[in-house]
Amino acid sequence: MATADTVYNTTTEQEPKNRTCFMFPSVYLSKIRCIIKVFEVLLSCVAFVVEEIVSNCSSCGPLYFFEFVSCTAFLFTLLLLVLLSTALHQRVGINSWPTLDFGYTIGIAILFLLASIVFAAGNSGSTLEQTAVAFGFLATVAYVIDVVFFNKENGMPCQKKTRQPTDGTARPMPESEKLNSNGTD
Repeated sequence: MATADTVYNTTTEQEPKNRTCFMFPSVYLSKIRCIIKVFEVLLSCVAFVVEEIVSNCSSCGPLYFFEFVSCTAFLFTLLLLVLLSTALHQRVGINSWPTLDFGYTIGIAILFLLASIVFAAGNSGSTLEQTAVAFGFLATVAYVIDVVFFNKENGMPCQKKTRQPTDGTARPMPESEKLNSNGTD
């Protein structure tokens, strides 16, 4: 007489356990976009660190704005990279990761571009400030490249995907019965 273990062991397979923490590519992040996101993190981190080394500022408003944007970009892009490349995204109650990723990346690209332009126009011209601005523009380029690759791979996440015939032959279906007939013609 066969035991339950022998019957079930031969007919069922256990789900393989994922031993790695990071998944490349993952459901929401292709290999190329993962590499781009790593560059975004590195470039925004370098821009932030170089900006932090600046000791004197003639007009500190642009410096502080650049500091805020570069630090925010670094921390939130790192968080997004970790969430999208691990299974942690399943534990967060967000249903639309592509829309979040796309919107965030466009927003940070715009903010980084603005902060870099403002800081380039409002600094005293020191080597550290110019280096920070250069890394700000490089980070902006990385975010724009990420948006382009996202759009190339997935399309625009906010658009509804409805297929319409392109030959112009689509006509509305005729009604099969009158709406207010009440049994009379």
